[in-house]
Amino acid sequence: MAVISMKQLLEAGVHFGHQTRRWNPKMAKYIFTERNGIHVIDLQQTVKLADQAYEFIRDAAANDAVILFVGTKKQAAEAVKDEAIRAGQYFINHRWLGGTLTNWGTIQKRIARLKEINRMEEDGTFEVLPKKEVALLNKQRARLEKFLGGIADMPRIPDVMFVVDPHKEQIAVKEAKKLGIPVVAMVDTNTDPDDIDVIIPANDDAIRAVKLITAKMADAIIEGNQGEDGLAAVEAEFVAEPASTESIEELVEVVEGK
Repeated sequence: MAVISMKQLLEAGVHFGHQTRRWNPKMAKYIFTERNGIHVIDLQQTVKLADQAYEFIRDAAANDAVILFVGTKKQAAEAVKDEAIRAGQYFINHRWLGGTLTNWGTIQKRIARLKEINRMEEDGTFEVLPKKEVALLNKQRARLEKFLGGIADMPRIPDVMFVVDPHKEQIAVKEAKKLGIPVVAMVDTNTDPDDIDVIIPANDDAIRAVKLITAKMADAIIEGNQGEDGLAAVEAEFVAEPASTESIEELVEVVEGK
C-alpha cells in the first residue's frame, strides 16, 4: 500500500502546480496536463515518488541519521516545525542564514550564545543585571531563537535535508550539495529539480499539501528510529483506504470541478 493515497493527495490539493507561464521545463515529465492556465501535476508519479522518499528517509533514520527539515515560507513554517519536533529531528522555518551549513563553526558560536543567555536567566544572573541590559539580552535571545532555535541541539551537520520549496530555499540546497548532503524535497512545477536527490512532485504552496507530505516524512523517521514499534504506531494512525481505481482522466475532471 502506498504511504500516501491518490485520494489524500487530491484532497490536499497536491496536484495544483503553478501558472503555465511560470513553469520550469525540467519539470515537464512530472506534469500530466494543463487546465485553465495551470499545470496539473501527475499524481501517479507523486504516489510512487513519495514512496521512494519515505523509504529513503526511513532507511536514513534507521542508521541514526541527523535530518534537517527546511521550510521558511509562511505556508510551511508551522508544519516544518511541528513535524520535525514530532520526529525528534531539527528544523529551520524562518530565514535561512547564509553559511548555516558551510560555515557551521560560526553558527555553533551563535548557538552557544543562545544557550549562554538561557543559562543566565536560569542561574539568576538576570536578577542582578540592570533591567536595560536584561531587555537587550532578551532581544538578542529572541532573534537567535527565531533563526537557530530549531537547530540549537543538532549534534552535527545533517546527514539528510528535507526541503519544502527548493526554489525558495536555493541557498540551503546549494550548501547541502556543496557538502554532499542528500536533499529530499517537495518540488513544484516552477522549480529546477536538478539539485534534488529525491523528488516529490507536489504543490508546495498549499498548507494542507505541505502538512500531508511533511507529516509522512516525519512518520518515516519515526518508523526508522523505532523499528517495528515505530511502524505499529504509524500504522495505528494510518487509516487504510482501498486502492484507488480512478483513472488519471477522472482525476482531471475533479481538478476541473466536473
